[in-house]
Amino acid sequence: MAATLPLALSLVATGGPAAAVSAGPSATGQGWITWGSCAGMRPAEGRQLPPGTECGTLAVPLDYADPRGGTIDLALIRVKATDPGRRLGSLVFNFGGPGGSGVDILPMAAPAYTSLNARYDLVSFDPRGVERSSGVRCGGAEEMEKYNAADGSPDTAAERARLRRATAEFVRACRKSSGAILPYVGTVDAAQDLERLRTALGEGRLNYFGMSYGTHLGAVYATMFSEQVGRFLLDAPLDPTLSFRRRTLDQMRGFQRSYEAFLADCAAKGAGKCALGETRKAADRTVHALWKRLDAEPLKVGGRKLTQTLATTGIGAALYARQAWPVLEQALGAALKGDGRLLLDMADSYTGRRADGTYSTMLTSFPAISCADSAERPGAAELARTEAAARRIAPMFGGAGLGSLCAKWPFAGGDLAKKVDATGSAPIVVVATTGDPATPYAWGPKLTEQLKTAVLVTSEGEGHGAYGVNACTTKAADAYLLDGKVPAKGTVCRS
Repeated sequence: MAATLPLALSLVATGGPAAAVSAGPSATGQGWITWGSCAGMRPAEGRQLPPGTECGTLAVPLDYADPRGGTIDLALIRVKATDPGRRLGSLVFNFGGPGGSGVDILPMAAPAYTSLNARYDLVSFDPRGVERSSGVRCGGAEEMEKYNAADGSPDTAAERARLRRATAEFVRACRKSSGAILPYVGTVDAAQDLERLRTALGEGRLNYFGMSYGTHLGAVYATMFSEQVGRFLLDAPLDPTLSFRRRTLDQMRGFQRSYEAFLADCAAKGAGKCALGETRKAADRTVHALWKRLDAEPLKVGGRKLTQTLATTGIGAALYARQAWPVLEQALGAALKGDGRLLLDMADSYTGRRADGTYSTMLTSFPAISCADSAERPGAAELARTEAAARRIAPMFGGAGLGSLCAKWPFAGGDLAKKVDATGSAPIVVVATTGDPATPYAWGPKLTEQLKTAVLVTSEGEGHGAYGVNACTTKAADAYLLDGKVPAKGTVCRS
């Protein structure tokens, strides 16, 4: 994880430059979308775009309290339905974060949604404060490199003081680089953007697929615009009512459980087949020995170094999906032999570091949106208690969490985004995975209870998100999104 940030992200992608805040109406005209080539946006750089992919922009108010003031342009992308004769409309995606770039992620993710793409235009966007939509920046590449490599597991008073200084410098850089947008990046504003997008797409109701943070955005939209809710699928749900402390400790339990499951899975291969050890405990000792060694002597990787903190980030990133466990074993095995390249690559994928050394806004948009969504500003004593408790749960992953950044954030947040109910909306489907490290399963029933019109699907298995991973869950989700068939209450999809 990057310095003080918890592992609370769902997907990481790279992208292009941020859009600027406009002093007047956008060239596209507020409320209209002009679709065209994606060449100017450079989504999924280096990858071939799916057939039928178009990009566009939508002008929205910077400040909804002053809608006649300045506007910002939201960057949009869509992959048109492959069976237009049976087209149902648009299905809007938010892939999580907060801070994930839909313009970057949708082209990569589209092959996983072939059945949905037959009948829907798949649409996504960079939310306000993300990448091309006035993306939050906190200095340049040099500042981000320094912050992401900071010692996130301080052992001494001097190391703790250095981490506090690094955090304070990061927050100052955020204000200096992106102060104009920071007060306006919260989820309540983003939900109003979604409503503008629905109207601009010409849809009578919004059909929506939200993952991780995207479930929170969907829940807020469904509360503010309940009559416009169409088919809403919320996969890997957040509980918006949690304090920073509770959120951090819940996630630490989730990541520690997934880490131990990874070790057990590796050891179960049999004698000599796991690069880390023949038992879960032996594998744990091996990884911890490497982790401690990196604290004292980082591994050189070209002109860079694999530090203890970056190694932790790489490990945590791989715990999001069981499919990544073999790669994690390979990366740790190589690091044990002095080669930190693969583990550093995994950390870079999480922090949004590109091959040229620049960074996406993933880890800068994340605290900006999160701090805007809460009035909580914990003091030093509370942060110390949270950190101590987190390290007891998960020695490698534990830290003070988001609270340490939000405590120093230059703008006040609000609690309106924590209050969701979706009263009067069409049925909403919430999907929670039993072995999800980033959004622990318990958050699913809690969000379902808050959303008065929601039903819960329990998906057994490992990883962050169930669609495309659990066949039963995917089938139930497709039946809902394509045919409107709401799963029965208490549905459980076995692993």
